[in-house]
Amino acid sequence: MTATYTFDIFSSLDGFGAAGGDWTGYWGKQGPELLDHRLALYEEEQRMVFGAHTYRAFAQMLASSTAESEVRDPWVTRMRSLPATVVSTTLQAPLDWPDAKVAHGDAVDVVAQLKKESDVPLRSHGSLSMNRALMAAGLVDRVQVTLFPVITGRTGLEPIFQGAADFDLELLEHHTLDGDIQELVYRPSLHG
Repeated sequence: MTATYTFDIFSSLDGFGAAGGDWTGYWGKQGPELLDHRLALYEEEQRMVFGAHTYRAFAQMLASSTAESEVRDPWVTRMRSLPATVVSTTLQAPLDWPDAKVAHGDAVDVVAQLKKESDVPLRSHGSLSMNRALMAAGLVDRVQVTLFPVITGRTGLEPIFQGAADFDLELLEHHTLDGDIQELVYRPSLHG
């Protein structure tokens, strides 16, 4: 049996994964439904998969945060406790992440092997360039976009699908959280 792989991403309406300026985490739009929903998603047994850049960003963000900061929301704390694979050609073990291992090599090869061997679903939060390559290779089963009600045309950072191939998307699930945050789960397939 092949493990399901989910590319999980936060996005502004205009397709950015983050923003500069005076925007805060979650673009300041998070509420209790979103946070409870995220915690429920991450309470399920699964293996996290990160690219080196995203792993470093998470590790640095968590190391510089306090227990009271929004960086350590319960779902993030739970995510950090899950087993993780970090795909990298430069990082070496040990990592500053409980139960994480480094997988050296091309992400497509690493994730193809993980999908064959894993007895739990795989999930990646962020890791944009890695996940664009995995989508192009047909290894992403679900794209889960949490769409925040903002447009960050001037301050948007990290365009999520810039440089990606063309895909058709089949809507599998959708939820409205806290009145105006949309979670959309799609099955991607290469277009044409």
